[in-house]
Amino acid sequence: MRKIPLLSLAVLVSATSLQAQTVIDTEIQEVLVSASLVPIAASRSGNAVTIIDREQLKNRATVSLSNILRDVPGFSVSQVGVLGSQTQIRVRGAEANHLLVTVDGVEANDPSQGDEFSWGTLTASDIERIEIVRGPQSSLRGSDAVAGVVNIITRSADTSGIGLFVESGSWSTHHSGFSLGHKQDDFDIRFGLSHVESEGDNIARSGAENDGYRNTTVNLKSGLKMNDQMTLSFAARESDGMNQFDADNDFDGIIEDQDRMSEFENSTMRLQGDYSSRDGAWQHKILISRAKSDNTAFADGVQGNVTASTKDQYQYTGSLSWAQGAQTLSVLVEREEEEWMQRGEISWGVYDPNQDRERDTNSLAIEYRTDISNQLTLAASGRHDDNSEFDGANTFRAEAIYRLSENTRLRSAVGTAIKNPTFTERFGFYTNFIGNPNLIPEESTSWELGVDQQLMGGDATLSLTLFDADLENEINGFVLDPTTFAYTSSNIDGASERRGGEISAAGNLSESLSLSGAYTYTDSTGDDSVREVRRPQHTASLNLGWQASDNLYLNTNIQFTGEQTDVYFPPFPEPSQVVDLGSHTLLNINLNYAPSEKLDIYLKLENALDDDYEEVFGYQTLGFGASLGVRYSL
Repeated sequence: MRKIPLLSLAVLVSATSLQAQTVIDTEIQEVLVSASLVPIAASRSGNAVTIIDREQLKNRATVSLSNILRDVPGFSVSQVGVLGSQTQIRVRGAEANHLLVTVDGVEANDPSQGDEFSWGTLTASDIERIEIVRGPQSSLRGSDAVAGVVNIITRSADTSGIGLFVESGSWSTHHSGFSLGHKQDDFDIRFGLSHVESEGDNIARSGAENDGYRNTTVNLKSGLKMNDQMTLSFAARESDGMNQFDADNDFDGIIEDQDRMSEFENSTMRLQGDYSSRDGAWQHKILISRAKSDNTAFADGVQGNVTASTKDQYQYTGSLSWAQGAQTLSVLVEREEEEWMQRGEISWGVYDPNQDRERDTNSLAIEYRTDISNQLTLAASGRHDDNSEFDGANTFRAEAIYRLSENTRLRSAVGTAIKNPTFTERFGFYTNFIGNPNLIPEESTSWELGVDQQLMGGDATLSLTLFDADLENEINGFVLDPTTFAYTSSNIDGASERRGGEISAAGNLSESLSLSGAYTYTDSTGDDSVREVRRPQHTASLNLGWQASDNLYLNTNIQFTGEQTDVYFPPFPEPSQVVDLGSHTLLNINLNYAPSEKLDIYLKLENALDDDYEEVFGYQTLGFGASLGVRYSL
């Protein structure tokens, strides 16, 4: 493992990128709820953070949340075909299951899907805000938070009323929903329901069979302020639906039209209580949550492989602040219980795919933050995980923020992270893949440095981040046994390296024009110095927002993804081959017209240049599409 530069321990950094498609608020005191054990001001965080708010989601009118995440510095998206298809998001060259996703504070990564978050099952309806924290967060969040955290915060009732929306567009796509909200004194409750379905398009290179998608999502959120010191809150979200896909049925390494379908049912739920002492010095939080996923695959109408998982968490977080809030000590005590199930027919040798497994983790985390002066803020955190399946793991993180002036600040962070082997990697017997129960956790060490500069009197922000990470014990899931011709997983000797830089800018050019953009360079290589697949070296995005009048808004979005590689598996005994995927540029245009305060009409043009590209080898993506929608509130 390469040594961490001493400079990173003294002068620390990361870049905050407020990727705005509307008028941009660069106020540095915005509160973050996911960058620490307790909510903190953005000026006290050493993380690279991107915030996407309700107004941005409204102006983009996106159905799939992964589309707008393409704008985030350090993010690369790989989607297998059409709306609702399997989607992977990699941060700074890390693996897709190195990104922890939480919904209202509930860990939502699916243990039955390789510990990845099922982006294809998530729609953007009823989302209030998204906080994205890049860099290792295992010292606070444990396994899965190797490369960052995405915290999705759903909408609460800010007023009493009813909201309706309906949208229709290309590929016979229809999206509609409604919401009911009530707020009175210290109580609020909101219910939202949305439904989207699409006939889709053919994702195979040949044939004409369309691959469709259907998703119904229900969201319920409520809060009660018991008194000035105590609040209770409840949040629940469930998505049910299906997505169709194609497969390689003749084992030539290229997918073709097939009657394949996957049904899904995902839910998150949490109950939370918050208590604060009268002077605000003591803060206490108790959280009980559950995330549940069920997935069933069908081939030619016949049920095939079935997987399911449940993750229960019990958390207590306590914090004490003193010196007028300049110093804070926080403690997290957590119990996590995971269950995993798989059912299917024996199709390879004598290995039985029918599995029932579980694992438990008891964790303790401590975080200390202090404002040494008006210019310097330091923070340190550490966590111990006692897992029922693996040796105990210790992770840490240190941050420092130094304000050179009111407009310039330096930030940096250094830390370690772990990723436990997935249930599938250890026990997932299916087709010709055999699990390896002897796997050990992956371990990462990383640092980042950066600077944030406010320009134009605070109307614009420019941010630069340099990052570097080493991953040891990386798990290779495609190890071929020459005797049985089956695949398995194993830990790789040596270290994989991920390094690069992010630059982002956001600002108001005038009272009616706003501009934001980002560029990321990522160099991700394995222990053999070979470039890792599905990790473009160059990604960029540009957004121009124009408030043409009080009720007319136009947003133009450009997303560039550079060349990348993937793996092609030809018929046995030919070895796998690395293939090149060309670069592509997507142009998306959104027009929003509000004839009244209650009525909003929008037009959405996606992939307006009709670019033909692949993000996963052999899977076609959607061409030009247009949608027209209406929102109405009572």
